[in-house]
Amino acid sequence: MVELFVPQLDTVFHALGDATRRTMLRELSRGERTVTQLAAPFDISLAAASKHIKALENAGLIRREVRGRTHICHLAPEPLASAQEWLDYYRQFWNSRLDILEQMLREEDQGKSPADGGNDND
Repeated sequence: MVELFVPQLDTVFHALGDATRRTMLRELSRGERTVTQLAAPFDISLAAASKHIKALENAGLIRREVRGRTHICHLAPEPLASAQEWLDYYRQFWNSRLDILEQMLREEDQGKSPADGGNDND
């Protein structure tokens, strides 16, 4: 059974709930970036970019390394595994329910005789 109440899961989904942060993660999947590089594609201040980066850090999705005055960010994908596990649980749940529904509908269709044209309006 999947752990449904992991506190980190809440922060991961919160971090992933913002398009700017998802874009930053996508950029980090290509390699390390500075805060300035992560902020560049957006019309936001460095302070605003830092807030997004902090949310990603709080979720454990990135690590920040300070080199002199430069902050280098690295992707830390491990917390995504718990989010993926949570999503997989519900994907399996719904797939099984849909499989049952499909089977029930097929059985219902097979129960109708060709003589009545499949009509239940009698």
